[in-house]
Amino acid sequence: MVHSVATVTLMTTRAATSTTSDAAAEAGPDAPAAVEIATKAGQLLLGLREQLSFPGADPVKIKSVGDRLSHEYISGALRERFPDDAVLSEEGADDQARLEADRVWIVDPLDGTREFGEADRADWAVHVALVERGVLTVGAVAMPAAEITYSTLDVPRVQPQLRSAPRVVVSRTRRPEPVMALAAALDAELIEMGSAGAKAMAVVRGDVDIYAHAGGQYEWDSAAPVAVARAAGLHVSRIDGSELVYNQANPWLPDLLICRPEWADKALEVLAR
Repeated sequence: MVHSVATVTLMTTRAATSTTSDAAAEAGPDAPAAVEIATKAGQLLLGLREQLSFPGADPVKIKSVGDRLSHEYISGALRERFPDDAVLSEEGADDQARLEADRVWIVDPLDGTREFGEADRADWAVHVALVERGVLTVGAVAMPAAEITYSTLDVPRVQPQLRSAPRVVVSRTRRPEPVMALAAALDAELIEMGSAGAKAMAVVRGDVDIYAHAGGQYEWDSAAPVAVARAAGLHVSRIDGSELVYNQANPWLPDLLICRPEWADKALEVLAR
């Protein structure tokens, strides 16, 4: 059975992270900054998105402006707060100076551009992540239309769930063969959703059990979602079980698996076939 996020709406959208003063003090400036910057970028995008309701609005232009608006805000905010850090953004030029930097912010200013351009959808996101000396340490995933930002600052740990068959989140438009084979082998319920960040956070919330992707991605598509998912106690890896590595010379990172720990072994076994 296939459900769309339009009918299986982003459940428990408000039951996620909240920034507390104690957690922020212990975390240092990085995670709170990621949360604040991702959230503010999302608010800017929401303001722009209101233009979709205007007579004669051009969704293509609005989406293009949204990508650039969010990129410029995030890049500027990071430069102001962390002037010595490098930034890798989907919308920015990459001179690869980041490869020599100890700290690199990896940003997707607008994840799920298609969904952003559809006024009734909430499954799009803003990603802000930090890699320190090759280690992914901080992540914030803002879902502005759902009025929530998930982050490594204080994301709740997942609790075990007993299910006879998992719920697998899949793209609205692309169904890579390995993912469909996984769903078939596990007799899974399929749930359609938009952006990578929205899919990953659906696993964090417990709305779905497995997010497997094999259709091609870049580091900015997964860095922040992976950081948050890992902090929540979920399994995160490539679909062959190997580690997800960030800030590489080539930022292409084509596949990943984010799932509840109780489904990890079965998922990896099927994906390895």
